[in-house]
Amino acid sequence: MNRITKLDLKKEYNQWFDSPFYHILYKNRDYNEAEEFVKNILKYLKLKKGSSILDAACGKGRHSIIIEKLGYNVLGIDLSKNSIKEAKKSENINLKFKIHDISVPLKKKFDAVFNLFTSFGYHSKKKDVEILNTLEKNIKNEGIGLIDFFNIDKIKKELIREENIKKDKIKFKIKRKVHNNQVIKNINFNFNSVEYNFTEKVNALKLSDFKKYFNKTNLIITEVFGDYQLNKFKPENSPRLIILFKKKSQPNK
Repeated sequence: MNRITKLDLKKEYNQWFDSPFYHILYKNRDYNEAEEFVKNILKYLKLKKGSSILDAACGKGRHSIIIEKLGYNVLGIDLSKNSIKEAKKSENINLKFKIHDISVPLKKKFDAVFNLFTSFGYHSKKKDVEILNTLEKNIKNEGIGLIDFFNIDKIKKELIREENIKKDKIKFKIKRKVHNNQVIKNINFNFNSVEYNFTEKVNALKLSDFKKYFNKTNLIITEVFGDYQLNKFKPENSPRLIILFKKKSQPNK
């Protein structure tokens, strides 16, 4: 790891997500799970090979890489400079990555826009709606959008309030709670005799909350799934809340 000082890490939203510590804590993401979901959803959507797909908030690009290998043209965007730097190692003619805020429209429209693995809800509710409006601007008139979020009802029932995780000789002390309609995770650890404390906050959104969001946009929810096998969403036990949507102006087929 590069030398890190306390001054490098200001307590701002993106500093945690862009820090090397974030990538250490979450370095063992499940690629098999990601691949299963990508294959299932692309098969379901019946997107033609060569279609353009935007992976909004792509992180290091694990989903983007899988999607491109299945025959699609992919652009992954994320605010994290470190994530995009890593993702760019996998770039090719059909797979590109760039640093970009998902609340700011791109100059290109896509056949599909994906927001995967709870990469939504990290700001105010007003900002959430702004992001949805931006996604709408990035979708072609006949395109499709997808948000993959956690199921807050299941999170509340199974919340692990405290745990210690050791990664690369760093002992992360993690505390979680649901408070003020947010899932709050506090991450504390010591590195080079310096104490660090970061907080992740995600809006505790139910399907009803998303419906209210969508009512404020030119988008409409078309289908909802509860897991990566695309089973029906059940609030009491589904692990995920997966929302498919399209533009309201798009006719039903």
